[in-house]
Amino acid sequence: MEKPVERGASPDVAQLKRDVAEVVKTTPVIDVHTHLLSPQFGEMSLFGIDELLTYHYLIVETFRSREITPEQFWSMNTAEQADLVWKTLFVENTPLSEATRGVVTVLNSLGLDPGAPDLSEAREFFRSRNLAEHVDVVLDLARVSDVVMTNDPFSAQEARVWETRADIDKRFHATLRMDRLVNDWEHVVPRLKQMGYQVETRGSAKTAAEVRRFLGKWIAAMSPVCMAVSLPAEFKFPDNDSRDWVLREVALPAAREHGLALALMVGVRRGVNPALRVAGDGAGRADVGALERMCAEYPDVRFLATFLSRENQHELCIAARKFNNLMPFGCWWFLNNPSIIAEITNERLELLGTSFIPQHSDARILEQLIYKWHHSRDVISESLFGSYERLLHSGRPVTRQEIERDVTRMLRGNFLDWIGGLPTRPLTGPSALAGENVRQPEEPDVVPTY
Repeated sequence: MEKPVERGASPDVAQLKRDVAEVVKTTPVIDVHTHLLSPQFGEMSLFGIDELLTYHYLIVETFRSREITPEQFWSMNTAEQADLVWKTLFVENTPLSEATRGVVTVLNSLGLDPGAPDLSEAREFFRSRNLAEHVDVVLDLARVSDVVMTNDPFSAQEARVWETRADIDKRFHATLRMDRLVNDWEHVVPRLKQMGYQVETRGSAKTAAEVRRFLGKWIAAMSPVCMAVSLPAEFKFPDNDSRDWVLREVALPAAREHGLALALMVGVRRGVNPALRVAGDGAGRADVGALERMCAEYPDVRFLATFLSRENQHELCIAARKFNNLMPFGCWWFLNNPSIIAEITNERLELLGTSFIPQHSDARILEQLIYKWHHSRDVISESLFGSYERLLHSGRPVTRQEIERDVTRMLRGNFLDWIGGLPTRPLTGPSALAGENVRQPEEPDVVPTY
């Protein structure tokens, strides 16, 4: 056992900083919220330079630096769009934003030239990759042991994979995502009817039971780590609308019945600029009181919560101090920038100690795991070191074992404790969806989830 710094002694602050940086850098993390899908999901599993460059963060930056209309941009194919983004943001401009620096980090980590004049080298590299082996490389570089996916029970493409009980990579875990069910009830009802469920738009006890049966089928098929939903900035609880009814009569009872935590992501404003399509959503300040009322009314349900607005973060910390069934997690979407991550992490450490989940990647493209975790670990390390340094100056020594314990709790332990451990998923045998009419056609302009 390491000897702690004695009282009155001069602490080795430089060594402390090195220890914190090393432990944070090397501790495997469970990425508790992504939009990644394992290779078994085929074309839905996104990777490569063209996907990285046509991610919506970079699309909006391109519009700010080049005279091009959204209509002109969307008329291009993916390769043409990627070429334009690369030329605009990486050749004609310095990649200083977090999203562009992220691409630089990815390319550098994979041994590619982030200052190349074009994408020929990068495209050849990714064409040569075996996806399954590439997943291993990326997870190793990011030091990610487990990935939590986002899984939509209304996606016909996903349903075909779950139906066949494909040998899904055991490092990829499902989340039962309920955005359409909770936020678009009127359009979901006819789709449920197509699948043979006896439901009606006007909520009833029978309808609620049928929808809970639907969720139960998917829970059996997916073995999800939790249920999740993103909610608009104007979300209220309680409220007199279909969203409130679905939450009270379907989602929350299902979470309770199956012992699943419910992850709430609050604060999106959809379609602020519709011409930008998926890149056109914005952020708004939400009512943290709605979350507090939900936690109070359902004390036996465990909630994970993240808010999109920077202004909501202090209120979320205070709410977590008052409700032991509430776990703050991550710096979501527009908050995923080093300066803001540092502020939020410092605030949480000061108010909650290590009883929170500091980050998730929200990655939609496989290689984003590399930069999002490299960059976030740097910030988390600095914030944690600052807390330890202040503790030292107050007269309390810190050991290497304590650092390892704290970092493991934040990057893995809190989530594992909250969900009761990672579930196992049968790899063979009949699917729980056998006989279900799940192959309904996908609706055309589906609103993406975040």
